[in-house]
Amino acid sequence: MEQLEKAELLNELFSAYKLLFTEKQIEYFEMYYMLDFSFQEIADEFGISRNAVYDQLKKVEENLFIYEKKLNLIKRRKQRLALIESYKESNDSKVLEELKRMDELWKTI
Repeated sequence: MEQLEKAELLNELFSAYKLLFTEKQIEYFEMYYMLDFSFQEIADEFGISRNAVYDQLKKVEENLFIYEKKLNLIKRRKQRLALIESYKESNDSKVLEELKRMDELWKTI
């Protein structure tokens, strides 16, 4: 996966799962992926080692993929958006039924 593509995916996942992380992990992630700070700049800001920043960001990254694999929030969001677009184009009530079914399935999880 290309670095830019990976960063975009991580940002998308982070927007869905942000509240599952510690305050520090959130700060490190936002500084690195959104504000383009280096590991060293983040380490200097918090008075920790560069390696500690790397380790925390690696944990966040791993957990983002684990959360999405288990919860599928992003996948479901994309499916809902695709169904909404399909409904806009077709006005087919079957599409609305599919959206309703997706919500009912979500309640059982």
